[in-house]
Amino acid sequence: MDLKYPARKLSRSVLTMGNVGLQLLWYFLHILLSIWHSILAIRCFIESCFITCGVLEKYKSLNIAKLRYLAIVIESEDAHQTSKVVKLLQWLDSIGVKNVCLYDMNGVLKKSKEAIFGKLKNAKPIEEVNEAVTLHVPEHMTLEFVSYADGKEAMVKAANFIFVENLKRQNFGGEIDGQVISEPLLNEALKVVGCKGPEPDLLLVYGPVRSHLGFPAWRIRYTEIVHMGSLNFLRYGSLIKAIYNFTKVHQNYGT
Repeated sequence: MDLKYPARKLSRSVLTMGNVGLQLLWYFLHILLSIWHSILAIRCFIESCFITCGVLEKYKSLNIAKLRYLAIVIESEDAHQTSKVVKLLQWLDSIGVKNVCLYDMNGVLKKSKEAIFGKLKNAKPIEEVNEAVTLHVPEHMTLEFVSYADGKEAMVKAANFIFVENLKRQNFGGEIDGQVISEPLLNEALKVVGCKGPEPDLLLVYGPVRSHLGFPAWRIRYTEIVHMGSLNFLRYGSLIKAIYNFTKVHQNYGT
């Protein structure tokens, strides 16, 4: 009798059972994680309701002066919901946040600029503000609109500026600086070409993924980033909590 065939059959059966067991384990873990995330979502929703109603006393006192410049990143599909964007800005204005940068990758918010300013009579574009926006407390709200294309354009301008400066140095008998572009050199170039921009203290991300979605990286070196979930689930309590937690953070910038 050939024993190889029963052995192969047994081996296949064990392998099949092992695969089924792994799939069941995966499904079980997936269900546990889904339940855990649902519990967290319900907890956050209830906490947000309590904050909105003023039940939680500690959230009533915000050191809003610490938040000099706020950036809001919105996923481009959600950015089409202008009414929700306006509601968010109205909440911020009532809280006392006066300097805000609005960003989405595709420039949807830029295209909706007129509609947003039409609903916010107290708002002005950053281009009309003469002072450094992070150093003054305006009577109005200052809005900046940024897209992914702005970041690309800024890098092109900065690189071109560095190239031109090196070329001038060569023409005057110097040597072309072939060193790797350093952070201070890039910052200086961005500042000269007018693309540096204020650095936000806090960045709130409204979207499905935990990512800044291409927001200019050189502007968020020391920025606190908080994922807020989809704009569809916009909640006043969650906004207050994010700002409150930021005001309690002690930031070490190094030397």
